[in-house]
Amino acid sequence: MAVDAARTQEGFTSARAARVMAAACRAAGLDDRGAELIRLGENALFRLASVPVIVRVARGEEWLSKARVEVDVSRWLGEEGLPAARIVEDLEQPFLIDGHPVTFWHLIVEGDRKATYGELGGVLRDLHSLTVPDRLSLPSFSPFDKQELRVDRAVIPHDDKVFLRKRWHELRDKYTELRFETPKGPVHGDAHVQNLMVDDQGRVILIDFEAFCYDHPEWDLMVTAVEHHSLGWQTDVQYADFVAAYGRDLYDWPGYETLRGIQEFGMTTWLMQNVQENEETAAEYRRRIAGLRNDDAPRDWRPW
Repeated sequence: MAVDAARTQEGFTSARAARVMAAACRAAGLDDRGAELIRLGENALFRLASVPVIVRVARGEEWLSKARVEVDVSRWLGEEGLPAARIVEDLEQPFLIDGHPVTFWHLIVEGDRKATYGELGGVLRDLHSLTVPDRLSLPSFSPFDKQELRVDRAVIPHDDKVFLRKRWHELRDKYTELRFETPKGPVHGDAHVQNLMVDDQGRVILIDFEAFCYDHPEWDLMVTAVEHHSLGWQTDVQYADFVAAYGRDLYDWPGYETLRGIQEFGMTTWLMQNVQENEETAAEYRRRIAGLRNDDAPRDWRPW
């Protein structure tokens, strides 16, 4: 109990993640010396210096089932020939280190450009056309499964927590009224353009399978639609390329506004997990929570 209490008090910081990463490397027989933290978000991502491997550290044991899905999905997409991040195959994964699921991935050597929104639309079209095999057990999309835990653990003002819990219940009520137009299939679950990488051979590669599920494809189209129509993060041309490549604009669907609320809520609670890291993150959280408090206000949120 003392260890769990200390872990809760410390939170999931970059320092804690580094200690878990080092222990996982020892368990896997890999050298962690010179490892570099490249991202701290839902997970901590480290690039090893000794071998071309990325180490992914999840926030807690409650993410273990998602880590298992990531491993299984990576293997399946490889079999399907869809360019996707590859798990390190000669390790039994995921590891569980001090209450944190840890996975090891082959490093993708990036080329000299970023993926386009047209490419994102094309990748999602190809993904959604696949048939999930019976042996692959995938959850349904659950837009609320992490939110309550995030709010409980977040280092934010009490009145923010009260507001977020109220908004959480409102969104759940609206969610129950949604009527989707498409059949269920494989869904990435966090389908923004940053989850595509272009390698040094020019291949566009899909990454980050933590939210992968079996559900309606609207959940994947939601991300770019909200980023464009609500946040203005793409030009009209970029968004038109996305729509043309996929073949559908979610903005025309009656359920868009509900999905917009769910997406903006998730973007805010995702970021608030790291407000203790630096003032820049804390300032962006304050910007986002202010936007949630006023649905009609322009969104001046910044990509993160």
